[in-house]
Amino acid sequence: MKQNQKTNFQPLYRIAEFSVLIMLILIPVQIIIYVVSPPPETVKGFFELYKQNPFLGLLSLDFVYMLNIAILVIIYLALFTLLYEEKPVPILVGLTFGLIGVACYYPSNPAFEMLSLSKLYFYALPEQQIIYLSAGEALMAGYTGTASNVYYVFNTICLLLFSYSILKSSQFKKSVGLWGLASGFFMIIPSSAGLIGMVFSLLSLIPWMVFISLLMINFKKLATLNLPV
Repeated sequence: MKQNQKTNFQPLYRIAEFSVLIMLILIPVQIIIYVVSPPPETVKGFFELYKQNPFLGLLSLDFVYMLNIAILVIIYLALFTLLYEEKPVPILVGLTFGLIGVACYYPSNPAFEMLSLSKLYFYALPEQQIIYLSAGEALMAGYTGTASNVYYVFNTICLLLFSYSILKSSQFKKSVGLWGLASGFFMIIPSSAGLIGMVFSLLSLIPWMVFISLLMINFKKLATLNLPV
């Protein structure tokens, strides 16, 4: 594997290595939370959940996933430094799409806004509670709306471009890129597209976890590589 002789990115690869490890732990945790305590189907149900257990309410609105999205940026930056010289165009385009997607995700997530509305809802008079229910409905519409779909589609494009570049790179085994492409294939249909979107989203996690596990191995090697003096 080639190492950039101009800039020492080994600290970045070390951070990426441990970040991937954290993601590999968080993904099963998120699935377990979803299975054991499925999110409510109504805004009022979310308000009641927040009242009973605020932390579980945050978890039900992808609080864990927000941490994973931050880790994605670290992975993107590490791959960018590795692959830019070999495949500058797909890598630069991929990074641009990925970062725009990440920037779109956070405003679409209403976890803390719903927490605030829940408190206001239960403090309000019965005839005023409809105001907070309506506000909650608007937030939940945005949760699976334009910004969320832009995040999903743009990060799928990013993953496909990065995986293609990895496949063509001499620094990685071909299998790494193939696992990334497999995950990207299942991500083509957004998770908001009903049952089929949810199924494809869950299926994408299998090759994704293999993909980032292989990346973690590469990051570890690069982080401990002896640089030329």
